[in-house]
Amino acid sequence: MACRFSELVVDSRDPEALAAFWAEVLGYEVLGRDEDGAVEIGPRAGFGGPAPTLVFAPVAEPTPGKARLHVDVSPTDRDQDAELDRLLALGATRADVGQSGAESWHVLADPEGNEFCLLRRRLDPL
Repeated sequence: MACRFSELVVDSRDPEALAAFWAEVLGYEVLGRDEDGAVEIGPRAGFGGPAPTLVFAPVAEPTPGKARLHVDVSPTDRDQDAELDRLLALGATRADVGQSGAESWHVLADPEGNEFCLLRRRLDPL
């Protein structure tokens, strides 16, 4: 038996705001809130469903240095250019990590500066 990717925990200064951003990006909903201020979002099926949930945990200060993990997202119901416009309108910003400009993806950052990539290939929604 192997492991299954069930959730990703993200340290954040403002868990509510970051959870709201990512819920809009991914079409997720808030699944729960802990007394410590953590907010969990995910697909309607919830924890253990077909896609992992995201938990935004409160921290006073961000971890220094470059993050060692980033998320890639793919559009589901529109092309990459339209999805890029939507993500920028939600509060994402373009990030420069030394890309040449010839890449098929866009490097972005969420409202707290966490980098993620928008891929070109469309995927079927869950």
